[in-house]
Amino acid sequence: MTTTQVTIGIDIGTTNSKVGVFGEDGRQLSVVSRPTETLRDEKLGIAYYDPERMWRTLYSALTEALTPLGDVAVASIGIASMAESGLVVERSTGAPRSPFLPWFDTCSEPQAALIREESDPFERFVASGLHGSFKLGLAKILWIRDHIPGALSGGDPVWLSASSWIAYRLTGRMAFDDSLAARTYAYRIDRREWDAPWVRHFDLPAGLFPESVPGGQPIGALLPELRAGGLTASTQVAIAGHDHVAAALAVGAIRPGEVYDSMGTAETLVGTLEARPLTRDDYEAGLSFGVHIAPGRYFWMGGQSSSGGSVEWLRELLGDPALSYEQLLALCDAARPGPTGVLYFPYLAGSGAPMPDSASRASFVGLAKSHGKADVLKAALEGTAYQLEMMKRSAERLAGGPIERLLVVGGGTRNPLWLSVKADITGCELMLPGVPEASLLGAALAAGIGAGVYADAEEAVAAASTGLAASGIEPRTIAPDAARAAAYRTLYERGFAPLQAPLRAFFAAAAAAR
Repeated sequence: MTTTQVTIGIDIGTTNSKVGVFGEDGRQLSVVSRPTETLRDEKLGIAYYDPERMWRTLYSALTEALTPLGDVAVASIGIASMAESGLVVERSTGAPRSPFLPWFDTCSEPQAALIREESDPFERFVASGLHGSFKLGLAKILWIRDHIPGALSGGDPVWLSASSWIAYRLTGRMAFDDSLAARTYAYRIDRREWDAPWVRHFDLPAGLFPESVPGGQPIGALLPELRAGGLTASTQVAIAGHDHVAAALAVGAIRPGEVYDSMGTAETLVGTLEARPLTRDDYEAGLSFGVHIAPGRYFWMGGQSSSGGSVEWLRELLGDPALSYEQLLALCDAARPGPTGVLYFPYLAGSGAPMPDSASRASFVGLAKSHGKADVLKAALEGTAYQLEMMKRSAERLAGGPIERLLVVGGGTRNPLWLSVKADITGCELMLPGVPEASLLGAALAAGIGAGVYADAEEAVAAASTGLAASGIEPRTIAPDAARAAAYRTLYERGFAPLQAPLRAFFAAAAAAR
């Protein structure tokens, strides 16, 4: 019997974590999904993950994904994850010394404010590619120092991302990849190194951050006790990096001009540019920048944290019990054609790019007694698309030209009305590559490049396209309707955009008064 060489992708997500096995041609052979369980510490007032439970859950998913495949040899394992989540461990033993903090917990808002006071935002942006935020690793670390006595003193503490933690449990080696290091606010993307003077400024341990390597580069082989069922001494483990950047690799968005849109609980727009010094124009675009998996390139990124989250919120609000997804789609089908005329500002958890503001809150403007549930739901879909259009316009100013096509993946692609609204509001052709698990496939491809399965990113993308075609998956496109696009453009330019300033001023004043 011939042994089949395969690659594995692991995607550690906010809601679910998955393991996928892929053939060399990119065909998906098996996928196992497990919930990412978020716990609550009422005493500390934080959300957190249990690191041991995360490890056991993913390792069981890994073995389950391989079990039905028979005689296979795993060439590589690539691990992608949510970007800013992390924990402090002891270097010598790997034992956790802090809670495993998720990116979305706002406990670190005071520490983010302190960081802003201690630096010039533009200088930090030029070095890190980031605008300060409570989400970033450095703010989380300072919260740990302030609230977990001893976590950063004594011994030899190390900060690990979610991907780093699982990679350590597989190999025994602690490391970051450059794309996740760039989400800590303690890494210089212009020099590809940890910012030692900046770390010392906060009196943090000098060795707090482990070595950072290019995304997909092998960091080590599997520990002997894990070698079974296709996992061998030859299996190379790599950190594939930021989940959205890994997904961009899977859909082929690796060259300037190609833009990827991930429609999930949060929505993220990702583009590519050649690595270069960042400028004032880049800073004022309101986007974040980082090191791409593709060599010699940066990515730019803009996100809204409550895109699909707004839909989920309304799914629960409009039904008792919550609407099923079938009922939600039926409500979408019942929506009247054309723009609702209602403006929804999708800031349930604050606003993201290109105008980050944690004090902003969601708003409906223009509701009337004549509006029903279908109108409210469609207005929410429109609002998330208006926010995407705002990010797109900022990116167009950065790129110096129009963005005319978006490569779209994620759970939101299963909603036809949402896709139609998005095409009309952005004026873009939407291309749906049909990649069922983009972050998983991207993680597998990145590790495959590092292990020599593919010569480079271009060959990996070509393999993925071949695999989709062999699986009978054909890309499809959705074009904007010219008349509806014109009507939406008017609503955006006369309503959504100019109302940003007064609404933000109101919420800022309300936050200051609390």
